Amino acid sequence: MTAGRTGRGRTARRVAIAAAGIGVAAAATVAAERALIRRARSVPDVARGEALDERPGRESRVRSFDGTELAVNVVEPDGAELAVNVVGPDGTKPPTFVFCHGFTLDMTAWHYQWKHLSRSHRCVLFDHRGHGRSAPAAGGDYSLQALGHDLKSVLDASVPEGPAVLVGHSLGGMAVLAFAAEHPEEFGDRVRAVVLANTAAADLLRVVLGNLGSKTALSLLPAARRFVSDPRRAYRLRSRLVGGGADLAFLIARATNFGPSAAPSMIDHVVSISARAPVEVWTDVMASMLEMDLGHALEHVRVPALVVASDLDRLTPPASARAMAAKLPRARVVEIEGAGHCAMLERHEEFNRLVEEFANEALGAEQETVTA
Repeated sequence: MTAGRTGRGRTARRVAIAAAGIGVAAAATVAAERALIRRARSVPDVARGEALDERPGRESRVRSFDGTELAVNVVEPDGAELAVNVVGPDGTKPPTFVFCHGFTLDMTAWHYQWKHLSRSHRCVLFDHRGHGRSAPAAGGDYSLQALGHDLKSVLDASVPEGPAVLVGHSLGGMAVLAFAAEHPEEFGDRVRAVVLANTAAADLLRVVLGNLGSKTALSLLPAARRFVSDPRRAYRLRSRLVGGGADLAFLIARATNFGPSAAPSMIDHVVSISARAPVEVWTDVMASMLEMDLGHALEHVRVPALVVASDLDRLTPPASARAMAAKLPRARVVEIEGAGHCAMLERHEEFNRLVEEFANEALGAEQETVTA
C-alpha cells in the first residue's frame, strides 16, 4: 500500500514537473514573441501619419473578358504643363504607368509610387479580381491567364493608345507575363517598357524552398505541392498567417515580406490588406501561382525591362530575378539592398528613382532611334 502510494506520488511529481516545464517553455515562448514584437515596433516609423490606405484619383468599374468587374483608379498629373516633354524630344507624349499589385494586396500597395509619379505622369492602378474593391471572379477563374486578360481589359479602357509602362510586383509581375503570353503584339506598340519587381516566372514553390538554402528543403517539394493543392489546407494556412492574432500576423508579415528596418506602419498595412483577402484568393490564386510556368512569355517582352530584386527577399530572391533577366530580350537587373519582398514600400524613394530613370531612359532611347 505504501509502495503504491509512493509510486503514485512519484508519478504526480513527474506530471507536476512536466506541467511546470511546459508552462515555463510556454512563458518563454510568449516572452520571446513579445520581445520580438517590441524590437520590431521600436524601429523608427517613417510611415507614421501616411495615409497608406488612400485610394487615389477617381474610381471606375471595368468589365473584364468573363464579366468580372474590376476597380480601376486613374490619377492624372498635378498640372498639364508638367506632363509635357517629360521624356523624349519636344512633343513626345509621356507614358502612362500601369501598376499591378501583389498577392492578397490591393492598389494601395503602390501608395508611394502614384504619389510621386503622378506629379508628372498619368497613373492607372487597379485591384486584381477578388482583391480590394474588385469583384470575385464571375466564373470562378482565378488563373494567371485570367489576370493577364484583366490587364488587357484595363489597358483597353484606360490606356487605349499608349505609350504605357507596366509595373508589376510579385503576383502583378506574373500577371504582366501572362498578358505577354497571350498578347505579344502589345509589346513595342502600346506597351513600351516593363518593370518586374520581386517576382518570378516559373516554379515559385521551388524558388521559395530553394531559398532556404538546403537540399532538405528541396526534398520537401512534393509534400509542399500536395499541401498547397488542397484548398482546405490552403485555408488553414491563411488562418495561421492572418488569423492568429495581430502580433503573430505582424511577425509573419515582417519575416516574409520585409527587411529588419521596415517601418511598423508599412507592415501593419500589408497585414490589414491581406487579412481582408477572401478565401478563394488564398486557395485558387495561390495554386495558380505555384503551378505557373511563364518562362516562355519572357521572350515576348521585346521592350526594355527593368527587373528589380531585393537582397533580403525570401519569397522571390535575386537568383530568380537574374534567371528572368537572362531570358528577357532587353533587360537589366537592379538589386536593392536591405529590403525584403515589398521593396516598393520599404525602399520607396530608391524604387521610385529607379523606375522613373528607367522609363525616361527607355522611352528616350526609343525616340532617338525613331528620329535617327
